[in-house]
Amino acid sequence: MTNEHISWIAGPDHRDWLRRQTRLQLQFARNFPHPDGGAFYLDDGGCPDLGQPVHTFVTARMLHAYSLGHLAGVPGCRPLAARALAGLTGPLRDDTNGGWFASIAAAEGHDDQRDESKVGYAHAFVVFSAASATAAGLPGARELLDEALETLDARFWEDGPGLHRDSASADWATYSDYRGVNANMHSVEALLSAADVTGDERWRNRAARITETVLGWARGNCWRIPEHFTPDWQPMLEYHADEPDHPFEPYGATVGHGLEWARLALHVAASGVGNARSLADGAARLFERAVTDGWAVDGADGFVYTTDWSGTPVVRQRMHWVVAEAISAAAALLAHTGDPVYDAWYRTWWDYAAEYLIAEDGSWAHELDPQNRPAATVWPGRPDLYHSLHSALLPRLPLAPTAPAAIARGLLS
Repeated sequence: MTNEHISWIAGPDHRDWLRRQTRLQLQFARNFPHPDGGAFYLDDGGCPDLGQPVHTFVTARMLHAYSLGHLAGVPGCRPLAARALAGLTGPLRDDTNGGWFASIAAAEGHDDQRDESKVGYAHAFVVFSAASATAAGLPGARELLDEALETLDARFWEDGPGLHRDSASADWATYSDYRGVNANMHSVEALLSAADVTGDERWRNRAARITETVLGWARGNCWRIPEHFTPDWQPMLEYHADEPDHPFEPYGATVGHGLEWARLALHVAASGVGNARSLADGAARLFERAVTDGWAVDGADGFVYTTDWSGTPVVRQRMHWVVAEAISAAAALLAHTGDPVYDAWYRTWWDYAAEYLIAEDGSWAHELDPQNRPAATVWPGRPDLYHSLHSALLPRLPLAPTAPAAIARGLLS
């Protein structure tokens, strides 16, 4: 084997570089805590953006990130994680009806930022972050995890289709007619992590059921994942054709989700549930489709955000999270297969990130235009670390158990 085929991931210099990127990111975002608990949305300089609400999903992502930082031995992360946890057990929690508000005001005079609806996407992240905080030994984290799992199960899970509903009113009296894959995708990661820290196999089996359903849809649609559905889970392929750059529910096929599901399918397979061969095959095919449709297809490097159902680019903005997920997916497929083609892609996307996305302070620009210039049409600022931190940590971890459990067991290379 030539040096060209020795994986970067296996090299000590590259691992040192990943460790430095981890520390820089955690240092950059250290000003996120809101004085009442929770996470401010951060601007390009890492300062609180009072024009944005305190989101449950951002708060949960920061709890997850700084729990991982504490587990990895980065000093100063534990108290910051505790501040995020206090937001989820305090002002973001609905003491009357249960569950978590979508968002609250960042400061007085911003009452319009408050959104008391109950969103499955955010609740999945509460489960995920509570599992990470439990692994990190934060006081109150296990109680939060138990409550969040109970809420996700009782309020969002539909056992017939084996998927989660999307959103409900503040009092849970009415549910949206919309059903979506995004909330279920993050539920898979959350449930795998919850199973690792609680020992309850029910959550791992549920994650496998969701994943196999989504891979089945992708298999029947040229490996482009339908994202939007009716209440009885019939695909709505033209949904948001009039708002194609929606940050959570864009029209068409979302390239980054193909990459993210590829990684998750391998995590599910490695966890010992589901049909391992089918999951691994689906992961490879999702990856291939996303790269073919999305990478450097319009005259410049970078992934387009979305395509139509024939693979033609629709929204050509470059989102940081897509590159981060591509890096993590390539690392996962390399670990599973040993095929050097995935190492080549891994190197390509880190080179791209280093050239266009990563600042000297370690932060990642969240959006670029089709010419790879800074933009802010979909994702202004640098709100959280979830995707970018994963790209620096997951390549140094096994496919199972999930990141917090693995780091807690000393498996971070």
